[in-house]
Amino acid sequence: MKNKIKFIDLFAGIGGFHLALNKVNGECLFASEWDKECQKIYEKNFHLKPFGDITKINEKEIPKHDVLCAGFPCQAFSISGKRQGFKDTRGTLFFDVARIIKHHQPKLILLENVKNFLTHDNGNTISVVKKTLEELNYNVFYKVLNSSNFGIPQKRERIYIVGFNKKLKINEFKFPSNQNIFVSLKDYLLPDSSTKELVLNRDDIQLKKDKKIQKDIFGNFPQKPIRLGQVNKGGQGERIYSTNGHAVSLTAYGGGIGSKTGLYLVNNKLRKLSPRECARITGFPDSFSLSENKNHSYRQFGNSVVVNVLDFILKEIMKTNFINR
Repeated sequence: MKNKIKFIDLFAGIGGFHLALNKVNGECLFASEWDKECQKIYEKNFHLKPFGDITKINEKEIPKHDVLCAGFPCQAFSISGKRQGFKDTRGTLFFDVARIIKHHQPKLILLENVKNFLTHDNGNTISVVKKTLEELNYNVFYKVLNSSNFGIPQKRERIYIVGFNKKLKINEFKFPSNQNIFVSLKDYLLPDSSTKELVLNRDDIQLKKDKKIQKDIFGNFPQKPIRLGQVNKGGQGERIYSTNGHAVSLTAYGGGIGSKTGLYLVNNKLRKLSPRECARITGFPDSFSLSENKNHSYRQFGNSVVVNVLDFILKEIMKTNFINR
């Protein structure tokens, strides 16, 4: 039996990192998540209750670990002069990630954030994060990946940051390339009988006439959202998409009648996605227990990391044999 990869899960949400690390023989020693509803779901599925506010957790009380995971919030950093390092992160939640890294010096850091993190605050944010991690003794690599390219029918672009402790002498790392796994949203949907309450009956449904969806030469549908029409004025949450394509990115707070999931024409009926369908297109198995409150579930998956993308990143990470160095 190979050695367990001991990890901690910061800004843990409902456990996307946890699910992915479990597949590579990971053992979670500690988790932190301030949202009470997320804590409940995390504990229900992993039998580990996350600690609360990370700013109040003493890094010395966190167990020693091999891997630090964090889906930390996106915040601007105040840049003082040209220092751009650890001190510039004070007052942000990334500072708490950095102080834990500084104390424990794990072998691997695995972080995730929104795509706009790359350009946030005119590029200052990613600059400070990179310089801070380098200052803390890490070789840092990052890339924006879209879950549509990794066998998941959801357009969800996120930046992933991988850091190897410099003592491991891992100076090169390549993120996984697009997998060309062709999937359609319709393959992830529940039967109509399970989603009747989600069907919307409206008299302002406007569909494009003679909308033909072009397949490629191999008979595959486009691996992206395919817009069919709209309701009302076609604002956020009012656009209608085909289930032959992919879902739009799930959101935690989006508005409109199709808020948080988008609208889809499913067997000639208009509806949102159900929480279980949201779980499926975020890479969570059907065995994963969801909140009984639908709105909590929507918000949780709107904030979640996509497990399948992490699976492919971890596959590349494991090739470095970092754990045995």
